[in-house]
Amino acid sequence: MSSQNTDALAQGLKPRHVRMLSIAGVIGAGLFVGSGHAIAEAGPAVLLAYIAAGTLVVLIMRMLAEMAVASPDSGSFSTYAAKSLGRWAGFTIGWLYWWFWVLVIPLEANAAGTILHAWFPQVAVWEYTLAITIILTVSNLFSVKNYGEFEFWFALLKVVAIVAFLVIGSLAVLGLLPGSSTHGISHVYDTHGFMPNGISAVLAAILTTMFSFMGTEIVTIAAAESREPQKQITQATNSVIWRIALFYLLSIFFVVALVPWNSPALMKNGSYQTAMEMMNIPYARQIVDVVVLVAVCSCLNSALYTASRMLYSLSRRQEAPASASRTTASGTPWVAVLASTAAAFLTVIANYLAPAAVFEFLLASSGAIALLVYLVIAASHLVLRKKKEARGQVLRYRMWLFPGLTWATIIFIVGVLASMLFNPQHRYEIIATGLLTLAVLAASRLVHRKRAAHKSSKVFALRS
Repeated sequence: MSSQNTDALAQGLKPRHVRMLSIAGVIGAGLFVGSGHAIAEAGPAVLLAYIAAGTLVVLIMRMLAEMAVASPDSGSFSTYAAKSLGRWAGFTIGWLYWWFWVLVIPLEANAAGTILHAWFPQVAVWEYTLAITIILTVSNLFSVKNYGEFEFWFALLKVVAIVAFLVIGSLAVLGLLPGSSTHGISHVYDTHGFMPNGISAVLAAILTTMFSFMGTEIVTIAAAESREPQKQITQATNSVIWRIALFYLLSIFFVVALVPWNSPALMKNGSYQTAMEMMNIPYARQIVDVVVLVAVCSCLNSALYTASRMLYSLSRRQEAPASASRTTASGTPWVAVLASTAAAFLTVIANYLAPAAVFEFLLASSGAIALLVYLVIAASHLVLRKKKEARGQVLRYRMWLFPGLTWATIIFIVGVLASMLFNPQHRYEIIATGLLTLAVLAASRLVHRKRAAHKSSKVFALRS
């Protein structure tokens, strides 16, 4: 592979790629499967948890879009953190975010392998996992257009699946679906009320639903590789409200309306499969398996892309090995793609060779990274906006009600992190993430000290 002299990324993503990524990037396997756990935890009041988490994502995306429109960058919030809070912040959040997506790669590949193994048991799960990872890695190596094309079709299939569910769900609620064994919205309140397990269960469900939205911010990273990044980011951010309302709130409303929240099937089979079985949709399990397979392949594809771009950005800022910024003639950061995939394979090996507690720690360490990323975005926005206003800079895209809403977002995130610390279910995630963050901060200090010493020695050599 020949490298470009500039080692610059190509602008190979077409508007339809970015548009579909922005529409369906938020739809992951967590919506189709994980939402069942949230419903079983909070009951119909899980809708409040999704509203709270969705509102947070809308506000964070608005802040991020303001910064990204002013300065599009493949490092996105990591770059803005470095500019506003200091190089240590950009280094820390960039590497934590990279680690989050590196862990997602083997998890999603294993989920896809498990589904395929259930269909064709003669092939082992690990063989499917390896094959899927290699195929998507190779496609990401050639051109960003390949990532965009794969993601376009993955996203389109997810959108079609959700829209189809919304149509049949609305027919069932209205009692117009032939053969359905459930109809109406009585399950929203007829099983111990709307909030059967109290407000504490809703707060706990917020933590579960929060991580379903992780990945919404990828569009600001991807848009940097499109021809009109400012336009693409603006359109994507403007559409985030209806996307969350339609894909999450409305579809989850249909689930809680049609399925009793305490149904054991929600935990066992997931929310969408259970709802479709209640509506007597033939081959419900097989349909959901296909959709989940598409969703996990989409997430794996995005994880490879996002991890490589963050590593590339860190390298360009001298926060990662210089080789990670090398690109092919088509503008693909091939070293960053291979390094991210290799790190993902190392975590898989750790799962097999190391004690179970080691891999559990690695997995838990990614738990609160989403919230840390959101916190850094809000803090960076607070600082950069004040700097721009002090300089009299005109912003093309602005956060609402600044600085009140930005401060409210920061306070809310800190409150959620604190509640995780006092919640036995999530305490380990906070401890693991805290230890990992301290380790990355220590690494940041060492790297910056070494660079400062190297610069000093160069200056001394020149003077002498």
